[in-house]
Amino acid sequence: MKHESGSISINTENIFPIIKKWLYSEKDIFIRELVSNASDAISKLKKLDAIGEADLPDDNRFEIKVIVNKNEKTIKVIDNGLGMTDEEVKKYINQIAFSGAVDFLEKYKDKSDDGQIIGHFGLGFYSAFMVSERVQIDTLSYQPGAAAVRWISDGGTEFEMQDSDIAERGTTITLYLAEDGLEFTDEYKMRTTLEKYFAFLPYELYLEDAVKVPEKADEAKSEEQEAASENAEPKKPEPLNDTQPLWLKNPKDCTEEEYKQFYTKVFHDFNEPLFWIHLNMDYPFNLKGILYFPKLKHEFETMEGQIKLYYNQVFVADNIKEVIPEFLLMLKGVLDCPDLPLNVSRSFLQNDGYVNKISTHITKKVADKLTSLFENERENYNKYWDDINPFVKYGCIREEKFYDRVKDILIYKSTKGGYTTLKDYLENNKEKHENKVFYVSNEKQQAQYIRLFNENGMEAVILSTMIDNHFMQLLESKMTGVRFNRIDADISDSMKNDNTGIAEADISYLEKLFKAAVDDDKLKVQVESLKNETVPAMILLSEQSRRMQEMSAMFGGMDMSHMFPKEQTLVLNSSNKLVKALTDMKEDETRKDQVKLISEHIYDLAMMSHQPLEPDAMAKFIERSNEILMKLV
Repeated sequence: MKHESGSISINTENIFPIIKKWLYSEKDIFIRELVSNASDAISKLKKLDAIGEADLPDDNRFEIKVIVNKNEKTIKVIDNGLGMTDEEVKKYINQIAFSGAVDFLEKYKDKSDDGQIIGHFGLGFYSAFMVSERVQIDTLSYQPGAAAVRWISDGGTEFEMQDSDIAERGTTITLYLAEDGLEFTDEYKMRTTLEKYFAFLPYELYLEDAVKVPEKADEAKSEEQEAASENAEPKKPEPLNDTQPLWLKNPKDCTEEEYKQFYTKVFHDFNEPLFWIHLNMDYPFNLKGILYFPKLKHEFETMEGQIKLYYNQVFVADNIKEVIPEFLLMLKGVLDCPDLPLNVSRSFLQNDGYVNKISTHITKKVADKLTSLFENERENYNKYWDDINPFVKYGCIREEKFYDRVKDILIYKSTKGGYTTLKDYLENNKEKHENKVFYVSNEKQQAQYIRLFNENGMEAVILSTMIDNHFMQLLESKMTGVRFNRIDADISDSMKNDNTGIAEADISYLEKLFKAAVDDDKLKVQVESLKNETVPAMILLSEQSRRMQEMSAMFGGMDMSHMFPKEQTLVLNSSNKLVKALTDMKEDETRKDQVKLISEHIYDLAMMSHQPLEPDAMAKFIERSNEILMKLV
């Protein structure tokens, strides 16, 4: 073709500085766009070949190559896809892409949406100017008799077109880098970028460093070694990517070992996952992927999940909340959604009905997997529960449809051992406390209360994670009449004798005695005759008061104790010998100090079974313990 130059008809004098500064939040996006375009060019040629509109040789092998050159300050992206004719260059590069750029600027110039996913306004190619002073395209179409074309632009609206010396079908894009783009000529930097976006690209991807010095040959090679090296086949470089990721396979053809290896490879987590869900559907939308339930090392790790979103095997971003239900972000996994409308901003994705269907489908598949485990692998399901319960509970709180699907398979660890559903718990305990669920939030701290429950044949469930307060409120709102009470919030009638076995005067005496001992006139004192005679006293804190206290502590650390005072009650066990001894000594003035010492100690012991003592109270408790021991000597 004859040499041609021209100007693109566009009102904006120089669109590229705007692209460079505004369009993408991460500079390395340019390589994603260019390699993605190369992959698209190969895919289009494959389709043409499949329908008989292109004639490819039998030994044809598709590949994409990226070459970095520090000395020349260039990056080349080379593909052997369908290429372009001069007319196609004018159409797709000079017209469509630039008109797309104008449309984009018109739509988004006054917005600050940094959440752009992929700029498929025709802007993919022009992202090259984020790092380049000049860009050159050399391309040869697959069409018989086509001439090779070269297109050059320095980043303004001017361009040049001329014949190219490219001899093989496909496209080579050469970036002549600006100073702020030179970091990408570093082989390690480029390798990590390519692996980030293209670990599973459908076509083999290679990286070359044009200035890398080959290892020097050993000058003292023997004749045998030289002969062997001459006859040896050259070592074939390894592609950077896996063109057939596990999620593309039929789940029936995948082994347990393959799932575990894939998990380790993608997430660099050497702890085996608990189980996984393989998503594989083609209708009514195309969605493939694998979601893993990781084994947690600690509760706080539940917020450290990672769901990688792919678009035709090209990485887009982590944890796109518009596509993936928020509660699933605590899992780890990959999702490939080639039908997603990624040509728009996330604000549109959020309201797109198609995206909502995908999100709903994923939620359903997760619920179905959990239900299948509950019904068919109950023993494993119980084993998994400690790890997965924060995720399941959060899902119930965030997604009503998810709650509706899993409400009957929610299980609870029991103080009697094993696990129970809420339905079974309520049925088994209805004679002792109908519609009331007793729970334990700290097994060590509440050990005394658990022991009392066990001795009386009563049952409590373990609810000890941070999310359980919110989860209990959800269940109470969903299950009419059902109330949750912590094990130290109330004493069941099953734990008491029929009467206190103590006179009213003695009850009044004990109230005054303990209020004086702890110097608190507002202390609530309750005397009960418990079946267990070894416990002298217990502290009860009303469920409502405790929840209000914990809620106020969660919101900004404000001191709201005046609004929600602790409604603590000291329950004295009139069946206990120590408590009986205090009433026996009430008239004995010579034992006044002894009575005070015992009552203070009983109160502290009760408090220690309820919660840790404050530092001053603990110091006094230790001092008093030493004093009591000395009296035994």
